Amino acid sequence: MSRTVIRGGLVITGSDEIHADVLIEDGRIAALATTGTPAAEAFTAERTIDATGKYVIPGGVDAHTHMELPFGGTFASDTFETGTRAAAWGGTTTIVDFAVQSVGHSLREGLDAWHAKAEGNCAVDYGFHMIVSDVNQETLKEMDLLIEEGVTSFKQFMAYPGVFYSDDGQILRAMQRSAENGGLIMMHAENGIAIDVLVEQALARGETDPRYHGEVRKALLEAEATHRAIKLAQVAGAPLYVVHVSAMEAVAELARARDEGLPVFGETCPQYLFLSTDNLAEPDFEGAKYVCSTPLRPREHQAKLWQGLRTNDLQVVSTDHCPFCFTGQKELGRGDFSKIPNGLPGVENRMDLLHQAVLDGHISRRRWIEIACATPARMFGLYPKKGTIAPGADADVVIYDPHAEQVMSASEHHMNVDYSAYEGKHVTGRVETVLSRGEPVITEREYTGHAGHGVFTPRSTCQYLN
Repeated sequence: MSRTVIRGGLVITGSDEIHADVLIEDGRIAALATTGTPAAEAFTAERTIDATGKYVIPGGVDAHTHMELPFGGTFASDTFETGTRAAAWGGTTTIVDFAVQSVGHSLREGLDAWHAKAEGNCAVDYGFHMIVSDVNQETLKEMDLLIEEGVTSFKQFMAYPGVFYSDDGQILRAMQRSAENGGLIMMHAENGIAIDVLVEQALARGETDPRYHGEVRKALLEAEATHRAIKLAQVAGAPLYVVHVSAMEAVAELARARDEGLPVFGETCPQYLFLSTDNLAEPDFEGAKYVCSTPLRPREHQAKLWQGLRTNDLQVVSTDHCPFCFTGQKELGRGDFSKIPNGLPGVENRMDLLHQAVLDGHISRRRWIEIACATPARMFGLYPKKGTIAPGADADVVIYDPHAEQVMSASEHHMNVDYSAYEGKHVTGRVETVLSRGEPVITEREYTGHAGHGVFTPRSTCQYLN
């Protein structure tokens, strides 16, 4: 039996803050006891970690990543090996990535392909959502089988006609199936048909720079698609999770639905909270670094996103980590913004940026852990195995130094991408040590993990619907 005790830290979960010592046995949390009490003094272990003056928090759960995703004639630059290592450096100990069904192929083929990419390569634990690109009778039956295997969420796209796009009829059928089998439909809510018209018109006018990516993907078309997705889910009697919400108008649609008591959920991402169209407009094609969909919005949208996180109209902050190098990948869109691969790196930055948001007064410490650890774990059927520090939970634990200062930079990060979306940003707070199922992956700012430690983690259905 291997035992570790973490002494003297402030344990923060989504619901509590307590000065406690944490006992870990065989990869799980065995007990907590208030620091300095006889119960805590009785903890014995081969390894002791001193967390005095530090936070002891659950490992982050990033429920939206795209490692090795094929997109726009290239691939996301992080592999499961590099991407999960970077996740660990950033205090994230579980990712849920997206397996892709290609049109004309089965869900099973797509899922098997992603298992093959990830197995034996991950530094931390992982699960999968399934992108459903081709809804038919066989696909619908396969959804039931995937849920039995612990792949309990299915993503559809109202955007990207000709690639991932589903029409309203296909969306309704998948939602009806999820209403029966307990699955959760995740929606990329943008009106892709209308956006394609605006792209064509912009390019015809000679508007080719990266900033036009943000101008054609209008906030109103995100709001319209969000509204439509909500109504389709309502018709189907199904829950809905809207990914990467970026616009205040879309937040308003979610808030309205939730006020009506509908099982509708929303996620936003750090890039929408900290970046804006100012970045897309950076000169010399630098704006291409910030091309993602949904796009960055004007700065005034940020306040409404923070408000949504405080009022629980938005429940989760994930990264939508989908990195493409500036050199050779983002550059594919020089002279035509529509050919810039869509995606930003961020899996390593999320926990630190959200801690900075605590210091900036946007959210509380417990809300930080709630939106980054506990709620994503509950939303996607991983709680309380993941997302908290409690007896029986996996010992996915981060020792976090709330006073350490750092400057975010591509020269410092561990993601396999040649730029940082947050280059030069000063933040306070930094990961010091990371345990995954009790094993040290980062030890006092040194990588001590290895590819293959991370395992596929089957998930139950959404725990907000029981």
